[in-house]
Amino acid sequence: MPFALVGGEPFHYEISGSGPALLLVSGLAGMASYWHPNLEALSQRFTVIRYDHRGTGQSVRTEGAYSIESLTDDLVGLLDYLGQARVMLLGHSTGGSIGQVLAARHPERVERMVLYATWATLCPQMALCMELRLKLLRAYGPEAYHRASTVFLYPPRFTCTEWQQVEEGASRAIAQSTTATILEARVKAVTSFDGVPYLPDIVCPTLVLVAQDDILTPPASSEALAREIANAVLQILPYGGHAVSQCDAENFQNAVISFLEH
Repeated sequence: MPFALVGGEPFHYEISGSGPALLLVSGLAGMASYWHPNLEALSQRFTVIRYDHRGTGQSVRTEGAYSIESLTDDLVGLLDYLGQARVMLLGHSTGGSIGQVLAARHPERVERMVLYATWATLCPQMALCMELRLKLLRAYGPEAYHRASTVFLYPPRFTCTEWQQVEEGASRAIAQSTTATILEARVKAVTSFDGVPYLPDIVCPTLVLVAQDDILTPPASSEALAREIANAVLQILPYGGHAVSQCDAENFQNAVISFLEH
């Protein structure tokens, strides 16, 4: 497995496909493997770059405080290591907040961007969900935290019809989990993030994409993003929850590819 050294610390990354560079930035779980259902379709059109965030997967597991801004600094270091001066970006949830900071602070590095199931302002619904997740983590540990995450990721129909896939995913998350203290630090990075000051400085064409039945980052959060980003368009998919890239991969990929190749 390839590793990049960012500030002397190892970050796991993977590159596949050919064509324009497309950076995939995962959500709170932070792992490159999140994008596996989409990799074949995207790699046919783009050079796809995936990586494990700090504190997750095979990347360096740093204890201490985390922030969206520091995670963005990690990403800039990774792009520098890989020699990628300018990329397109697809960010899911926490990855979308990282994308906001990157596009605002380093506009020359982002050609086009898809902000998928993400937010700039923590709405009451998302705040409640994150509070519940944090309480589960503190009371029962990482295993309960990861098992409960399926409730926030998937719509009920998907959980019922694809239960084996959901169960296997939860088991993998438990087996690969980082420490409880890092999980909590990453949750706090999410709940303390305020993206509003960054939005006026985002100048790249941006697709704001969300599923209608997303209970973690509801459509209202995406609507607010689309209003505040100058070159943004909003697209709401009818089904797929917070993980529509997995629950309805074909419609998700069609929306992303259509926008990036426009």
